[in-house]
Amino acid sequence: MSTETTASVSTHILDTSIGRPAEGVAISLSARGGSGAEWVALGGSATDADGRCKDLPALPEGTTHVRLDFETEAYFDKKQAEAQQDAPRVRDSGAFFPEVAITFAVVPGEHYHVPLLLNPFGYSVYRGS
Repeated sequence: MSTETTASVSTHILDTSIGRPAEGVAISLSARGGSGAEWVALGGSATDADGRCKDLPALPEGTTHVRLDFETEAYFDKKQAEAQQDAPRVRDSGAFFPEVAITFAVVPGEHYHVPLLLNPFGYSVYRGS
């Protein structure tokens, strides 16, 4: 939850190739207090059955930039294995984007919801509400 001195962040992922939430994607959260500052890893979580990550760590006071790292390779490897069980066939192996890193600026007192629209060969991100 944001306060007057901190911002807050939430996210969710929709797998647009199947029109469903992406469950089980590991997400790491990092922050820094200025463009030249070092990134500090704050922790992470994974998406639930609704593709939401509701328990990201709080941002420290003074945070100006946030980075969300989505570990997409394991998610797509699992999806590919499930698809091959149902209908074995030759497909591209691995994920084209094994990870997605989104970096954005924040200001104290604001909440930032950052959805990721994901498919095996592309992604899009935006500031949600």
